[in-house]
Amino acid sequence: MQDMDFMDCCFGKARVLLIGGTMEERDFDIIVVGCGCAGAIAAYVAAKRGKSVLVVERGEYAGAKNMTGGRIYAHSLRRVIDEYAGGEIAWEDIPFERRITHERIAIMDPESNLTLDFTSRELGMEGQDSYSVLRGDFDQWLMGICEDAGCDIIPGIAVEELLKDEAGNVIGIRAGEDDITAYVTIIAEGCNSLLTERGLGARRPKPNEMAVGIKEVFQLPAETIESRFLCKEGEGAAMLFVGDCTHGNVGGGFLYTNKESISLGLVATIENLSKSDTTIYQALEDFKNHPAVAPIIRGAKVVEHSGHMVPEGGYNMIPKLVHPGALVAGDAAMLCMNLGYVVRGMDLAVASGQIAAEAACDAIDRQDVSAAGLSSYESKLRDSFVIKDLETFKDWPHTMESWDRLFTEYPKMVSEIFNSMFVVDGTPSQPLRKRLMPIVKKRGLFKLLKEVKGALMSL
Repeated sequence: MQDMDFMDCCFGKARVLLIGGTMEERDFDIIVVGCGCAGAIAAYVAAKRGKSVLVVERGEYAGAKNMTGGRIYAHSLRRVIDEYAGGEIAWEDIPFERRITHERIAIMDPESNLTLDFTSRELGMEGQDSYSVLRGDFDQWLMGICEDAGCDIIPGIAVEELLKDEAGNVIGIRAGEDDITAYVTIIAEGCNSLLTERGLGARRPKPNEMAVGIKEVFQLPAETIESRFLCKEGEGAAMLFVGDCTHGNVGGGFLYTNKESISLGLVATIENLSKSDTTIYQALEDFKNHPAVAPIIRGAKVVEHSGHMVPEGGYNMIPKLVHPGALVAGDAAMLCMNLGYVVRGMDLAVASGQIAAEAACDAIDRQDVSAAGLSSYESKLRDSFVIKDLETFKDWPHTMESWDRLFTEYPKMVSEIFNSMFVVDGTPSQPLRKRLMPIVKKRGLFKLLKEVKGALMSL
C-alpha cells in the first residue's frame, strides 16, 4: 500500500485474516463508500460489531451531495437504534424536522387543482411514524454517530476505482494516488455510481429509468407553516402533485414541511425532459406560480436550491448486489420506490445498510468474504420488506411511463368534473350523471377503464 497523507487517522493494519489458504493483511475490515443513509448505517452497525471501518465521502461533508429535504419512514432507523445503540441515542435528539401527520395528493391542470388531505392518528404512531428531514443536517448527524462508534471518516475524497486482486476479488479502493485495502467494500455512493458500472459490471440505467429532481427550500416561520397546513406544533404535511406541475412529463411535484421551511420541488424522467420544450427549471418556476402552490410559499424566502438524480425504475433496475469482497447498498443498488402516492428511499437505504453490514461482519468472522460468503446479504434483503415491496410494485414504473394521459388528459378531466359539480351560474341544472358522462366519454370510456384497470393491477 502506498503512503497516504490522510491515513494518519487510521487505526493501522486490521487483523490478519485467512483467505483462500494464504494470510492476507488489510488496512481496514470494511470500507464504506458514501456517507448517506445506507453508507452511514452500514458503517455504524459494522463499528458496533467491533470492526475497523473507514468511510469515504466525496462531498466536503456528509449531506453535501444530497438534495436538502425529504421524508424518512422511521421504522428501519428505529430498528437499528433499538438493536445497536444500547441507549446511547435518544430519539428526540435525532434532527427530524416534523412528524408527518397530513398526507396530501394534488391533481393539477394549468388553472385548477384538486387536493386530497388525509390525516389520522395511525400516521404518527410509533412504528408507523415518518418525518421530514433536511439531508444536510440529518446526514451530518449520521456521520456523528459513526464517529462516536469508532469509524474513521474522510470527506472530500472521490473514489476512482475498486482495487482487485489477480482473481478479480475486490480488496479495497483507489482514491487519487492512494490505495486502501479492506476485506469488504460496501458501495453506497448513490444512484449515479460509476464504481458499480466500471468496477462491478452494472449496466448503465436507461433514460426512462432515471429522473432529475430539482428542489428549493423556502424559509417561513413555524407558526405560518402550521397555520397554512392546519398542523399542530411539531407536526407537518407531505404533499405529492401530478399533472401540469411537470408540463405533462412523466414525474411529479413534492412538498415537505420542515420546522421553519418548506421543501418544494419536481422530479421528471430524463427521457421525457430530453423531448420536452420546457426545461425542468422553467417547469419549477411555473409550478411555484400555480394557484395551488403560490399561496403556500407566499412571503417565503428561498434559502437553498439543489438538484439530484433519482432512480425511478424500481425492482427491475436492481443490479447484482453481491460480489467477491464487495456489496452494493442504498441508491447505488437502485432501492427506491415511487408509487405516485408514496415515495420511499431512505427507509430502504437504512435497512439495506444494516443488512449489508451484518452480512459483511458475519463473512469476516467466518473468514470467507467470497461472493458465497457474503451471499446472506442478498438472501436477507430479499426476505426483508425492501425487496419484497419493490417486487410487489415492479410493474408500476412501466405502467406510469406508458400511461401518459395521467399527466395530461386526466388532470383536465378531473378539473372539468369538479367544475361541473360546483359551478352554479343560474342556468337550469342537469342530473349529475348527465353532466359527468360527456366529460368521461370525451376521453374514451373503454380506454379509460383499461388504463385504470392496468394501474390498479400494478398497484
